[in-house]
Amino acid sequence: MISNLQLFNVGNFQFRLQHLLIIGILVISFSMSFMVRSQAADYGFELNEFDPFFNYRATQFLVDNGFTAYFEWHDDRSWHPYGRDISSNSQVMLHITAATLYQIFGAGNDLYTFTILFPVVIGSLTTIIIFALVRVIGGTTAGLFAALFFSLSVPVIIRGTIGWFKSEPLGLFYGLLGIYLFLSGIRSQNRKISIAKLIGGGIFLSFGLASWGGIQFFILPLGLFFLALPFMRNDHKFMLWAIPIFVSSVIVTVLAFERPGIDFVVGIGGFALIGPTIFLVVCIMIQKLSKEEKRLRNGLALLGGTIVAGVSFIMINATAQFLPLPSFRYLNAINPFLTTQDPLVDSVAEHASLTISQSFYFLSILMIFSGIGIWLIFRSKFHSKEQVIILKNDMATFALIIGLIGVYISSAFVRLELYASISVIILSSIGLSIITAEILKKKSYDLKKVTHSPKTITKISFIVVIITLLIIPSALPGAASWITGIKAPPTILNGGTNFNIATDDWPVAMEWLKNNTPKDAVVAAWWDYGYWITTLGEKISLADNATISTLQIQKIARMLLSSPDQAWELLQELDADYVLVYVAAQLITNEGEDPIYLLQGGGDESKKQWFMRIAGEPVSRYVEADGISGTDYFWQNTLLGKMFPFSPEIYVNFASNLQSETYQPGFTALYTKDIKYPADGDGPLKLVYSSPSFARTTPGPISGVFIYEINKDYVPIQEVPISAQLTDSKDTAVIVTTFGDIRIELKDDIAPKTVENFKNLANSGFYDGTIFHRIVPGFVIQGGDPNTISGSRDTWGQGGPGYSIDAEFSNIKHEKYIVSMARGADINSAGSQFFIVLDNAPWLDGKYTVFGEVISGFEIVDKIASLETNSQDQPIDPDMSIIEKITIIQAE
Repeated sequence: MISNLQLFNVGNFQFRLQHLLIIGILVISFSMSFMVRSQAADYGFELNEFDPFFNYRATQFLVDNGFTAYFEWHDDRSWHPYGRDISSNSQVMLHITAATLYQIFGAGNDLYTFTILFPVVIGSLTTIIIFALVRVIGGTTAGLFAALFFSLSVPVIIRGTIGWFKSEPLGLFYGLLGIYLFLSGIRSQNRKISIAKLIGGGIFLSFGLASWGGIQFFILPLGLFFLALPFMRNDHKFMLWAIPIFVSSVIVTVLAFERPGIDFVVGIGGFALIGPTIFLVVCIMIQKLSKEEKRLRNGLALLGGTIVAGVSFIMINATAQFLPLPSFRYLNAINPFLTTQDPLVDSVAEHASLTISQSFYFLSILMIFSGIGIWLIFRSKFHSKEQVIILKNDMATFALIIGLIGVYISSAFVRLELYASISVIILSSIGLSIITAEILKKKSYDLKKVTHSPKTITKISFIVVIITLLIIPSALPGAASWITGIKAPPTILNGGTNFNIATDDWPVAMEWLKNNTPKDAVVAAWWDYGYWITTLGEKISLADNATISTLQIQKIARMLLSSPDQAWELLQELDADYVLVYVAAQLITNEGEDPIYLLQGGGDESKKQWFMRIAGEPVSRYVEADGISGTDYFWQNTLLGKMFPFSPEIYVNFASNLQSETYQPGFTALYTKDIKYPADGDGPLKLVYSSPSFARTTPGPISGVFIYEINKDYVPIQEVPISAQLTDSKDTAVIVTTFGDIRIELKDDIAPKTVENFKNLANSGFYDGTIFHRIVPGFVIQGGDPNTISGSRDTWGQGGPGYSIDAEFSNIKHEKYIVSMARGADINSAGSQFFIVLDNAPWLDGKYTVFGEVISGFEIVDKIASLETNSQDQPIDPDMSIIEKITIIQAE
């Protein structure tokens, strides 16, 4: 064969023409990957997204101060006032690798430029790693296909474009390198080389874990592979020491880092790695001690028992937590049906569930090729003599495990589609390599039969079809192909908006912040912008994308949605000096005309719904029925609405050309420019900076960064406490809750015994610490059960004072905000539980005792009514619906 033509020798190695072909394809793969990943440089040479700016800052610190200072670094400019221990909660290996390579290969370039190029180079080098990995599994041809597919994989590239100085590119590089060395090590015939590869594989896999937590998803297929090895391999003596060496290398290296560190070893990740290793050793020992005819049976029995025990342990651990559970995103990957009630998790776009259209766009034709690969792997077990390429049982098993597990765990949310991509690349490459070998095989002879080669036209047709199928998603459709569809501006240049623009609004704003505010200034902003404020603005931030404290982010959300005076008080508690808000708008009128704007471009004006959910606020109070337009309350009564330098002018239905001064379904709000807190004003805030595009006069997008100085001399209007407010002739009850006070007028004239009972219980402290345990939106919120203090959830709603009182019916209707007594089937069974009606409920009239009516704190009732609940209408977070106490105020 011409491909075996020898070109020259290097020692004992014979360099043949086929090696030149392999190098050529790998060079093409590297080059394609580099070019596709670098497309965003057309918009500007900047770091992309938010996290890379922190990683750049941490790497700069390491370069400037050395390893000792880095591992002792408590960053007091992030997460104010708590600060951040960098080595315990960041991607340490990313910083170490980048700093080391910069010192070797920096060649006089500044670190910022180096980190922009870093993900492109590392991601492109990974095409070589995946070639080596798939080559070990399915042969050289499969490896070459894998390198080509990897170079164009959308999920891989969108998490490794130029400027993406984040964890995924390096994590994948180390993780895949570790798996390659492991598989190569257990296939090596040279035991010394095998030991070196196994130890190296464990080290690099651990480096991957310390670079990106997502590499933990490689642990599951490895663990399952260990369970299968005793049945796939006959060299049990080798397995007895090879697998423990690899696992020990992983554990020892992981323990060298604070993250993942000991938490990984004693957690589910360590369990998934160490448990199967113990099984492998025990299974091999049992098989050795068993008679030959019983070895398989005994091994399978042990496997079945191990699986049952493992599943049982995991289920018990879910509640008992003998081993620490990973965060929701890792659990969700294992159980895609798991849902979260945490709006903070839901607010992250990467946690959105995949759609069918997204999966097809990401994987396209590779989905078909991977299916063919699975079929051919199974087929080869039954027709191996007819196969041109024969996969070894253990490698075929590993390919199936990592392939199917990868597709499975990626079903949870978008970010993990990267694992589906790795899976289909492996399976597709194997499938295509087998088909290619079958189609392009030559005619051969043996003593029994002649093997005919497919006709030339068949070979040509096959090549044309395969190339066409691969070119189509790479080139079509023009604006959304694999290549062009992943080209987007760096986030710092378009603010993460929906606009395909590149402006200097954010860089200039951060430069202004750096040069025009005190060095120790604290800037409050939504957590997305924390990294930019700290790195580019060189100021102290309250939160960023890695902030561990959910409470800190909730405080920021509540501050933005509070009244201006209340927000000013909260800003003092947060120790903030400035507040930053970001608005993405679009000027739609021509130059010379009165400017009219559209909002909802992807800035804070589009994120406000998440602010509400995270703060525990009722969305309906702030947002109209379309889920987008702010209500009058939002614009007039919240600090966020006041900070937006726009106000709604009119609502328009573009389909019918109708206009309305108020919101109507199907209408879109149009806005005019309106600065509520000017620099020379005396309000709680003063606008001290607005980004350049805010001054534009021609139609187009506006990337509006607005920085307000907090007026320290401002004196908020003090609200009169409820207890000090004028009362009428009736007694009132003040229910103190997490959100604020609810004031109830007690109707002792129509239900005197019920009111007297309620007052006695309140004055005795009976209600203190109970919760509104039943929340039915649009119907009632119900509280007053002492079981909610210490009883289990299944007893909530069954408690009382130990006695009952007679009903006192009246002609008062159960309308919104009426307070009535709860009871059982017996009409005279009321005791301590009561409910507040959320909407008219005439079916309750004459059947339940009305004894009060809410006269203030309506918004507090609505907030409690909007809390997340379980299937039993109980609040997910009881602390949010707690009744701290009920105070009775006597009428004057």
